[in-house]
Amino acid sequence: MTTTRRNEATTNGVRILLGNPRKAIIKLALPMIVAMSIQTLYNIVDALWVAGLGPDALAAVGFFFPFFFLVMAFATGLGVGSSSAVSRMIGAHNKEGADSVAAHACVIMAVISIVITLPFVFSIEVIFKSMGAGTVAHVASSYARIMFGGTIIIFFSNVSSALLRGEGDVKRAMYAMMLGAGLNIVLDPIFIYTLRLGVPGAAWATIISLFISALLLFYWTCIKKDTYIAITFRHFRLKSHIVKDILRVGIPSTIMQLTMAFSVLFLNMIVVKVGGTDGIAVYTTGWRVAMVAILPLLGMSTAVISVTGAAYGGRVYKKLEDAYNYALRIGVIIEVCIAAATYIFAPQIAALFTQTQEGARITHDLIVFCRVMFVFYPASAFGIASSALFQGIGKGTIALALTIIRTIVFATPTAYVLAILLDVGLPGVWWGIVTGNTLGALVAYLWARSTIHRLVRSTGRTDVRAEVSPTQAR
Repeated sequence: MTTTRRNEATTNGVRILLGNPRKAIIKLALPMIVAMSIQTLYNIVDALWVAGLGPDALAAVGFFFPFFFLVMAFATGLGVGSSSAVSRMIGAHNKEGADSVAAHACVIMAVISIVITLPFVFSIEVIFKSMGAGTVAHVASSYARIMFGGTIIIFFSNVSSALLRGEGDVKRAMYAMMLGAGLNIVLDPIFIYTLRLGVPGAAWATIISLFISALLLFYWTCIKKDTYIAITFRHFRLKSHIVKDILRVGIPSTIMQLTMAFSVLFLNMIVVKVGGTDGIAVYTTGWRVAMVAILPLLGMSTAVISVTGAAYGGRVYKKLEDAYNYALRIGVIIEVCIAAATYIFAPQIAALFTQTQEGARITHDLIVFCRVMFVFYPASAFGIASSALFQGIGKGTIALALTIIRTIVFATPTAYVLAILLDVGLPGVWWGIVTGNTLGALVAYLWARSTIHRLVRSTGRTDVRAEVSPTQAR
């Protein structure tokens, strides 16, 4: 007997997505903020466990990081594209279209994961040696092969979670992310130390944790079948317009992340030139603080993508405007509070990372970083919310353009001019990042406001908080 899938009218996530935009932003953002916080905690704990094996272990994992970033860029980009497309289908009350997006996302996921995995699995040790891995090349290769072997699991976890977010079911997406991160924290010491697998043990812990999380997602979407979206390949036919709908947001989102990686690389070169290895220590440590500070904005951006996508799909543009304005207002308030806290408690924050005698020499520079970056956080609210809006309405290339403007056009050149040409030193790099981010955020905000204005003028619908009735939902 086939399990009866709940229809749109009785799916709580869809009701949230199509209901009051302000309530939707809060209800969809909070679970993702929690999940991302747990994920951040895992990243810190994972690094600590590996650090216990010594510098060579950290180096082995470090050599794989660029490849892992590449995998995650593609997986996250495909997830964003799929989530955006699903939300727009739901807004248009196109259940069949939403199901087709899910099936196409899985096919694209399988193809990309194979294309990424096969070339590296058989040649990764040669690649690491060419990168200068030397004596750690073998250990790094063992770690990399396990991680590459789990590429399809990484993709499925990201894409299926994104599909759930796209239909407004963020709680289950949160549960899956928390399960994976929690299991990883527990399994790391077991595989690394108890089973004495060392660095490869960290990889096994990661893949097994993700696999169990993926099983839970598979159960919800393919077996229990109580989600709005049905992932099914019965009567599946590849449709080019669905593929384009996913990729027109997914590809720019992937490139956005790669662009940010290149920007960090260029900034690293500037930091080394003016501050040496101590400057890198300040930058990497301070940037961790910054990433934690903007976590609420990143969680809120996932909600903005889903809510604005549904409003755009339903052509309820005033509702789209209300969602964007509300998310922006809440984001600015939160980040102003965080900025004030990091400015006031900068010495205490720096002390957490400089407790050793060697670390004490970067304390002052780390305090300066924390205090300069206080401008960065509120400004980020404008940039992140605006990029999420464009991703939600399927304008991924605009979101990409905004990232390039912020990082490549503004931040990096400004940092170079201040730090090197004007000889301001490390503070010049920090002010360059802040200035570039602020200018980029201003451009993003003005672009978003102009786009929303044109959309609102193109329609006569003004019911901002209109709920979708059960009969309409069908």
